Amino acid sequence: MRCTISRALPLAVLIALAGCALKPAPKPADYQKEALPSIQAPGQWSAGEVGGQVVTGWLSSSGDVQLQSLVAEAVAHNPDLRVAAARVEVASAYAKLADAQLWPQVNLLAAGGGDMSGDSSGLQGAGLYADWELDLWGRVRSAKATQQAVYISAAADAEYARQSIAALTAKAYFLAVEAGLQQRLAEDMVASSQQLATLNEQRERVGKGDGYESALARANIETFRDSVEQLKLAREQALRALEALLGRYPSAQVDVAAQLTDLPGPVPAGLPSELLERRPDVIAADRRVAAAFYGVQEAKAARLPRIALTASVNDISSDLFVLQNRDNPVWSAGANLMLPVFTGGALKQQVQIRTAQQKQAVAEYGQIGARAFGEVENALAAEFAAKRRAAALSRAVVENQKALDLAQVRYRVGSGDMRGVQQQQIAFYASRASHVRVQAEQLVQRVNVYLALGGGFEAVPATPVASGAPSRGR
Repeated sequence: MRCTISRALPLAVLIALAGCALKPAPKPADYQKEALPSIQAPGQWSAGEVGGQVVTGWLSSSGDVQLQSLVAEAVAHNPDLRVAAARVEVASAYAKLADAQLWPQVNLLAAGGGDMSGDSSGLQGAGLYADWELDLWGRVRSAKATQQAVYISAAADAEYARQSIAALTAKAYFLAVEAGLQQRLAEDMVASSQQLATLNEQRERVGKGDGYESALARANIETFRDSVEQLKLAREQALRALEALLGRYPSAQVDVAAQLTDLPGPVPAGLPSELLERRPDVIAADRRVAAAFYGVQEAKAARLPRIALTASVNDISSDLFVLQNRDNPVWSAGANLMLPVFTGGALKQQVQIRTAQQKQAVAEYGQIGARAFGEVENALAAEFAAKRRAAALSRAVVENQKALDLAQVRYRVGSGDMRGVQQQQIAFYASRASHVRVQAEQLVQRVNVYLALGGGFEAVPATPVASGAPSRGR
């Protein structure tokens, strides 16, 4: 019997080597025309001229150490990222499980327990049984390749979620800083209005005013105090939103900077043709196309015969009856064949289902790719518009300050009334508030640009996500 096994093993190896190799999964270039039939990436971004390659480390370029610390905390403790990490762990386990199916399955069966043994059969002994599917048509290898692609897709999705949480944290941080600045501006409005009311009372005491203007001044003070309360609440809500991203209790106690950081230099946006090769969510969509492709191959192979090698060795005895013509231990080796004969069309339908799933994966790749182009163009356009607005509002602040100074002088000398001063006061602080708002908007849109481009936020880039075909060997 041992001679039979020694002859069978080389034969099994030859049969396995003769099995068909897996087809490589399609690359994005193979199906991009189908996925994005109406989109042709231009040579430059249409929103405006940008230069240079996309770089990582945009967070460190801000120079805000406090912001960097909060982003690191969010990445470590954000609840959504913990869910994403768990999904990657599950996908990894499934990939290892699929790999295990390529190896021989060996099981030990033993029985004992006295005259009647453990199962009341009267037999006692042990046996070692091995079974190995040769996988001539690649069914098991296709299942393994599917799970590998699913794992890589989950890892890429987790990386995009990580980048998204970093971006959301940075934007929430900037909005919280802006809310604090707006609150202080409103408090300045209250103080300035109080000074104006005091001046009016002084004029009234010397007979240059009446109760109407004093009442109007006091009403303005209370209106501005109401604005302070609204902005105080807005700041607390912004801090709570930031704490939610950090995984903290929302107590509105997180510390943020007192001033907005300076906007970094021009963003290096790279070329549109490079975008789909870099964004993690697009890479994840590509791997889902690969997973669906290997799912089709697995379904097709399931319609073909399955051949498995078997081997066993056992030693069985009985105290109740004599086992005739048996020498212990007994060795055996062989093979079995299973060929689907009639399944009611289930296997054919399974191929059609997997084919439809592959078409769906390609369509979803196109959906994500189109969204990626749109996000970059929108973020660039928004940043360029915010830059132009910031310049205009900066000039408006200067001119409104001059106009307010002149209005106050005219009021003091009696050539103007208080209403004109109040109107100019409101215009001045409104321009300051708008200027702060657009400065924060520039920072927010810059973060949107970095995220849309797929640029990492660390000084050291994350581990690259592989997209090649899985190993074809056992």
